[in-house]
Amino acid sequence: MSRATRGKNPLTSRSGPSVNLVITIGLVVVAALVIGGILLFNRSDDKATAVPADTLVPAGSHMLSTADSQRVTLVEFLDFQCPACASYYSNITKKVEEDYQGRITFVPRNFPLDMHPLAVPAARAAEAAGLQGKYAEMYHAIYNGYQEWAVSGENVNSDVAAATAKFEQYATTIGLDLAKFRTDVASPQVQAVIDKGIADGRDAGVNSTPTFFLNGVKFEPSGRTLADVDRQLRAKIDEALAG
Repeated sequence: MSRATRGKNPLTSRSGPSVNLVITIGLVVVAALVIGGILLFNRSDDKATAVPADTLVPAGSHMLSTADSQRVTLVEFLDFQCPACASYYSNITKKVEEDYQGRITFVPRNFPLDMHPLAVPAARAAEAAGLQGKYAEMYHAIYNGYQEWAVSGENVNSDVAAATAKFEQYATTIGLDLAKFRTDVASPQVQAVIDKGIADGRDAGVNSTPTFFLNGVKFEPSGRTLADVDRQLRAKIDEALAG
């Protein structure tokens, strides 16, 4: 008999659990509580993943589509010179905007990346057009004309003067006051909107473009092709509309 049980009534020892069993049960209970706490903590995190609305859609945000119900809001942080953003526009977002027009609120936000030298000038052109009530028209003109100003051979273009000339051409085509457009493009007001997009994007955890949020939750597709991503995004939108 070990020192731990010496002098104890054998009947008492046999009728109750051993010290080792008690310790084992205690450890199991503690482990269960810890694991349960972790799972509960993770579930709480899952419920708290939505980014606040005022971070994603601050007052004055541009909207490519507006729904009266505000039930479904899709936000895209974009870089106009980003090749992936241009591909998404051509293969996904342009059609999503058309197909869900009036059924969802679709909000584009600026998130120009340092690696794209014409991303800020393009964002300035879009924001300047917005001051004349024609953000959407310039947004589409910039993306539809992507090959004209954004690329040079197989590389991204860095010719600011040439890109600026193109943006002014688009401004004329969509009926903007060109003198005002030129003034607004260089204004602190326009740059402040772009800077806020970058700051809000970082607060929301954006580190690449395009990045989408559907009703505040980051959309993270698993598809390998643009067609796969399109199907997954539409499925999420349809689910939200039906909810």
